[in-house]
Order: sequence, then C-alpha cells, then structure tokens
Amino acid sequence: MRNKKLQGQVTAGRWTLPIVVFICTLCWVLTSFLLPDLTASTVEDSTLSLWQSARDLLLPAWAERLVSYLIYAVIGYSLIELNNRFGIIRMRASMQTAIYFLLVTICPEMHLLYAGDIAALAFLFSIYFLFKSYQQPQAAGYLFYSFLFIGAGSLLFPQLTFLSVLWIFEAHRFQALKPRSFCGALLGWVLPYWFLFGHAFFYNQMELFYRPFTELVTFGKPFDLQILQPWELAVLGYLLVLFIVSAAHCIIAGFEDKIRTRSYLHFLILLNFCIFVYIGLQPVLSVHLMSFLLIGVSILAGHLFVLTNSRSSNIFFICAFIGLFILLGFNIWTLL
Repeated sequence: MRNKKLQGQVTAGRWTLPIVVFICTLCWVLTSFLLPDLTASTVEDSTLSLWQSARDLLLPAWAERLVSYLIYAVIGYSLIELNNRFGIIRMRASMQTAIYFLLVTICPEMHLLYAGDIAALAFLFSIYFLFKSYQQPQAAGYLFYSFLFIGAGSLLFPQLTFLSVLWIFEAHRFQALKPRSFCGALLGWVLPYWFLFGHAFFYNQMELFYRPFTELVTFGKPFDLQILQPWELAVLGYLLVLFIVSAAHCIIAGFEDKIRTRSYLHFLILLNFCIFVYIGLQPVLSVHLMSFLLIGVSILAGHLFVLTNSRSSNIFFICAFIGLFILLGFNIWTLL
C-alpha cells in the first residue's frame, strides 16, 4: 500500500535525491539569469561589518553564487551523514537533504553568499559533536569541538553565541555536562576569539576584535515585520506550517523512536522554536537565521515524510510539494 502512494514512491525512491539536485542546479542557474542584479541586503551588510570586510577582501562578487552553492552542497551531504551516524530517521534516508535543497532553491535571494551560510555550516558541525556527547562519561572533548564551531561561526555571525545557552541546557539534558566538560566548552568557544585577539593586537587593529561583541549587543526593532520582504514572509509562513506539523508528529509518535533519538528530535524542535522566536525579535537578521532554520526543519520534515504512510500524510506531502512550486514562482516574481 505504501508503494502505491506518491509519498512512499518519492521518499523511498533511489533517484529522488539525484533528480532534486538536478532540478535545484537548473533553477539556480535560471535565477542567476533572471535576477542578475540581485545583491545582498544592505541592512545585513551594515549590521555585520566584520563579515562584510572579510567578503570584500577575500571573495570577488561573481563567485558569491558558486561559493554559496558549494556551502549548501556540503550542508546537504552532512545532513545525510548526521542521520546515518545518529539514526534520527531510523533508516539510511536522504529525504532530509532533498527537502533542504528544495527549500534553499525556492529562495533566490539566499543563492547569494551571507554570513549566515558559513555560520550555518559551523552550526551543523556543532550539532554533530553535541549529539556525540550524549551520555558520554568523558564528554569534555566533544563539547570542546561543539563550542569551537559555535565560536568560529560567531566571528562572522555574532548572534550565533546566543544559541550557546541552549547548547549548555541540552548538554545537561544529555547527561554530558560536568565541571570538566563545561570548562572544555568554554575553552572551545574562547579559542577562535583568542586567535582574533592575537591578530588584532599584532596588527594594532583592536577594533577588529571588538566588532563581534559590539554587533552582539546591537539590537534592531523587535517584531518589526514590515522590514521583511514579501518572499521572506511567504517562506517563513511555509516553514512554520511545516515545522508545526513535523514537530507534532515527532511528539505524538515519539514512542516509536529510541530514547536517544527522541532526545535528538526534541532538541531540534526546541532549537527551531527558538530560531522562529528570534526571527520575530530581530527581523533584520531573518536572512541569516533562515539558514539555520532550514537545517532543523528539513530534518523534522524528512522524519515526518519518511516514517508516515497514512492517507492524511500523503495529502499533506502533495500539498507541501505543490506549495514549493507556488513559492518559487512567487519569490521570483517579487524579486523581478
């Protein structure tokens, strides 16, 4: 019965991911021709001055789309490895990566390179080491690497530091937080800033060291959703619906998963909820935060679509798939 449904055919198909990659690559190229003058938001450039300085120095403008495509490709592959390592979807699945590629593709403005893209890669690696610390008697090394990536990502996107509070809470819930592992986490976060301090001090550019901390305590107007572009509102609304349905399934059907897997899923649910709240509090950073949001929502949606086979889930799958095409057309139209 499962194979007779479109949902089962797509989620279990061997060619699903290659077809999605081909479609996404084609759309990526087409949007680059349809929107050749598309540039990164000036608001985010002025907010993240350290990132803007690094981008102007190291990367030519024509290479932004290519580099962002490669970063998203690495994140997509890492999502497969994350699932295979921790069994979040209870089988070797690539549906979460296919969903991630599709969600990125329908947002043409995210095809440009943002600080949030690079920070999202560090964010995903940090999650990997946080998951590895689960109930480990010697978790100091895992938490050191987890917070090392948090610290490295926060150099370009300082607001990533706020998530370290959630990391500490989850490390405690994973029974991995002890005095030694806490010190390892603190040392991991400090280490990238120590290197930044050495560079700034040696070249007498101490303002370079102060910038991430200045940006960290700089807040825009909360709940000012009027500054969001129409495509951002549409995508966030779509992601919110997808998140609510996927999170509800994880909670209701959680008894089918192992205790460890439930802990991972509940962490992802809480993480995505916090990111949605933070987008509401700081809409000016929505483009960056959306890079983090896509990772968690893709995993939860993959868990939903792969492990359900009911009539209602098949209908929701079809509606979600149609919604992607509608969003792609709407987003291109609003950016033309």
